[in-house]
Amino acid sequence: MYEVTLVPGDGIGPEVTDSACKVIAATGVKIQWDRFDFVGYSAIEKFGHPLPDEILDSIRSNRLSLKGPVTTPVAEGFRSVNVTLRQKLDLYVNLRICKQLQGIRTPFSDVDLVIFRENTEGLYSGIESYDERLEIAESIARISRKGSQRVLRYAFEWVVANQRRLLTVVHKANVLKLSTGLFLREALSIADEFPNIMFNQFIVDNMAMQLVLRPQAFDCIVTTNLFGDILSDLCAGLVGGLGIVPGANIGDEVAVFEAVHGSAPDIAGSGKANPTALIRSASLLLHHIGEIKAAQKIEWAVCRLYEEGQCLTADVGGTASTDGVTNEIIQLIHQSPI
Repeated sequence: MYEVTLVPGDGIGPEVTDSACKVIAATGVKIQWDRFDFVGYSAIEKFGHPLPDEILDSIRSNRLSLKGPVTTPVAEGFRSVNVTLRQKLDLYVNLRICKQLQGIRTPFSDVDLVIFRENTEGLYSGIESYDERLEIAESIARISRKGSQRVLRYAFEWVVANQRRLLTVVHKANVLKLSTGLFLREALSIADEFPNIMFNQFIVDNMAMQLVLRPQAFDCIVTTNLFGDILSDLCAGLVGGLGIVPGANIGDEVAVFEAVHGSAPDIAGSGKANPTALIRSASLLLHHIGEIKAAQKIEWAVCRLYEEGQCLTADVGGTASTDGVTNEIIQLIHQSPI
């Protein structure tokens, strides 16, 4: 029995989180969920803060969390719960896997990309000020040697452990010579320790262009916080959208697994949400705790679902409901040859 903190989030979060929990149960892995239903706006109404300390304490204790999307107000209101969670728990790696699913029509084929995004620094450090007299807003992108080294080393070691072929570091060192220049220099230094890994570098604007021209030329990508945020969504678009891409936030002590899409409040409660991304994030969670066969069963079932193409939600060209997709994946898990 594993103890895992469950944060369903808001919008479509409770629906897709419920789906992921049902799918995990279908694999036979037993989890005791420490559930927190109040986060974001609902937590402010109840506790006066969007991210109650009780949630952080539970995650620190359990060292694992499955989290649904949380609405973040734009240009006003409270700071992103996701960013706060990552910084408070020092979840310095954001891992996103953007792999083609057979059955989804895209302009490309055989895309299989892994993005390692530095998750606590850069422009997301939250160091901002506003000069009312001059009407100037200022944000500081803070990049440290330690912060760069640890995400880079994680990426190199992950590439070795998973027998991948290439690691690309993305930067803007031609202009931001000190900040992303530091990140690039650390990448070049650590690359010398891994002579058997193919390694190259791209400036971020060129990388964005290359990814939409020839994504198959790339394999694993490591970059700073803001660049990683943008490029990982771009890569999700290459394989069919945010509704199918899993994500994980990983630190030395704890790990939080979540879908990378938003809370979609406009369709909340309608049964239209695609649960695939969070179900695949749940598979990453199981893999993280050593339940490899259970994780493989989920991934096999999801791949089979999309290959058959008969039970898909509207965002990927189908008409099925959230529950319909969930139930079909559960049936496929019971048929899994793994």
